[in-house]
Amino acid sequence: MYIYDSVKKTKLLFEPIQEGAVSIYVCGPTVYDDAHLGHARSAVAFDLLRRVMSLRYNVTFVKNFTDIDDKIIKKTLQSGRSMDEITTYYTKRYKDEMRILGVKDADIEPRATQSLDTIIKFAQNLLDKGVAYTTNSGVYFDTSKDDKYLSISHRNIDESELRARVEGDEEKKNFKDFALWKFVKKGDISYPAPFGYGRPGWHIECSAMIKEHLAQSSGDYQIDIHAGGVDLLFPHHENEAAQTRKESCQEIAKYWLHNGFVMIDGEKMSKSLGNSFFLKDVLKVYDGEIVRFYLLSTHYRANINFNETDLLQSKKRVDKIYRLKKRLFDTQKGLVDEAFERDFVEALEDDMNISKALSVVDAMINNANDTLDRTPKESAFKAIVSANLELINSLLGIGSRDAIEYFQLGVSEKDKKHIEALINERSEAKKNKDYAKADALRAELAKMSISLMDSVEGTKWEKSEIL
Repeated sequence: MYIYDSVKKTKLLFEPIQEGAVSIYVCGPTVYDDAHLGHARSAVAFDLLRRVMSLRYNVTFVKNFTDIDDKIIKKTLQSGRSMDEITTYYTKRYKDEMRILGVKDADIEPRATQSLDTIIKFAQNLLDKGVAYTTNSGVYFDTSKDDKYLSISHRNIDESELRARVEGDEEKKNFKDFALWKFVKKGDISYPAPFGYGRPGWHIECSAMIKEHLAQSSGDYQIDIHAGGVDLLFPHHENEAAQTRKESCQEIAKYWLHNGFVMIDGEKMSKSLGNSFFLKDVLKVYDGEIVRFYLLSTHYRANINFNETDLLQSKKRVDKIYRLKKRLFDTQKGLVDEAFERDFVEALEDDMNISKALSVVDAMINNANDTLDRTPKESAFKAIVSANLELINSLLGIGSRDAIEYFQLGVSEKDKKHIEALINERSEAKKNKDYAKADALRAELAKMSISLMDSVEGTKWEKSEIL
């Protein structure tokens, strides 16, 4: 498999640290608010990476949850709820919405508050090694002690830029230095540590959790792949790499992968810009599988300019998969077509080349429909196509539903009962040879955008226009 390394800025042949096994760490959300499309983009992108990697390797996949942070504490003060109430609520919301998108739960999902012992020991080790120091406001990493600092992001930064992004402390030795542990005033949320009551800085959390759950005990690297949004490259991933390098005498990761932004009107999605689309609002209108396809259909490293035109186009492409699946009703799965599997997997193993992979899928669907038009009862061919669709679902997470169920999306249970009653009434009318009534009932259903398909198994129905 080939992947594009964000640090080396080139596509590389992936070679795992340990033969047959791969460790992947993805920076998860800070759980103080609902997930937005940027969170969903990262989750879907690296869910695809995990699925593709699992073809060849035993993958251990870790995604953290930051549940102690200044934004969370601000939320506690605004809402009157405890920190645990807030973080538990939004962690569950995030996970529920990711499941709607077909994102698999991580193998390990650590919380910062559950890793405090590791975080504190990590900071103490840096102090003991003389690469961290204490001020009145906290414990800071001394970036001057790391001659590889900025080798991850390749940034040329000046003091004014960094001061705009990082809270200042006049006692810091260098404007680049960052907090490992923040001292807090009495009464604020804090935890005991040898160097003083306080709470962890953001960057140290991920380094500590990687060390606790994934780190190799020896060698040049702790994990195979560190992944996240491109906005985390600096300062978050830069700082993670620096502190791990000095604490453990290892690079934190062999490869770095970053997904692109979700843009709205050309601007990066951000709550601070006031232009963030919450995922929950999109899911009120569009099914999760359609949103997943939309987020997958642009290469993970490219930016997405969110718009409903492309979202509707994604719906049409998902429709095609299910229309083919519907033609395979009651078909036993056979063996996947070798040429299709080769071309499909080869595209995905080329740095997840989704455009090429989807073109292979489109060609397979078109060929299958043409063949079934000519020989609709060819059971051996239908068995192969069924296996092809299962492979698509396995790798892309698209196509797992029953086809009839899919084409009834957007219809409430109350309306389903009403539709079924009308269909039963129509069937009785046909049985009684009251064809005028049967036609009238079909017309009534058509006004509700319900299409009927009569077959030997009975009458099936679908909603003509779904979201």
